[in-house]
Amino acid sequence: MTTVSELQEAILGLSEADYSKLRRWLLDQDWERWEREFNEDVRAGKLDDLAAEALEAKVRGDLKDL
Repeated sequence: MTTVSELQEAILGLSEADYSKLRRWLLDQDWERWEREFNEDVRAGKLDDLAAEALEAKVRGDLKDL
């Protein structure tokens, strides 16, 4: 098993091209985890109150165009 400190040391030794590939891969992994958690929260109804609040603000005309 590789430790975090071993991974960090290996990362420091990467070429610029390999570091860039690793960084993109990590960002993709982070996004996929976030998206999975978000979708689970939506299915569980954890965001229902926020959605209702936003819809009420829209009806009141309190939202600003981006």
